[in-house]
Amino acid sequence: MAMSQDEVFAKVKDVLVDALGVDEDEVTLSAKLSADLGAESIDYLDIVFRLEKAFNIKIQQGELMPESVLNDPKYVQDGKVTDAGMAELKNRIPFADLTAFEASRKVTDFSNIFTVDTIVKFVQKKLG
Repeated sequence: MAMSQDEVFAKVKDVLVDALGVDEDEVTLSAKLSADLGAESIDYLDIVFRLEKAFNIKIQQGELMPESVLNDPKYVQDGKVTDAGMAELKNRIPFADLTAFEASRKVTDFSNIFTVDTIVKFVQKKLG
């Protein structure tokens, strides 16, 4: 039986509390992993590992966070994601809300798309 959004959220919250050492009340659906919860690049690897264990899923490298797009000159010019890059991101991470990012397209703003809700939606997609 599929897990409800609330069940997935509860487990994601546990993962983030453990991985980032934050208080449970800080982990809301709208909380940004980096800006609000203090996640750094190394933390994202730990979060992926913990999600795999918590949900018994396999997450391929770049599946949740497609860094390769942001490092490809075909998709990024002058520190901003090109139209082709935006299309690639929308294709690779359909579970993420790219609306705010699309306005600036600055590579430095990319981590802001990763909210708790983004992770919940990703896990729900993985679980089918």
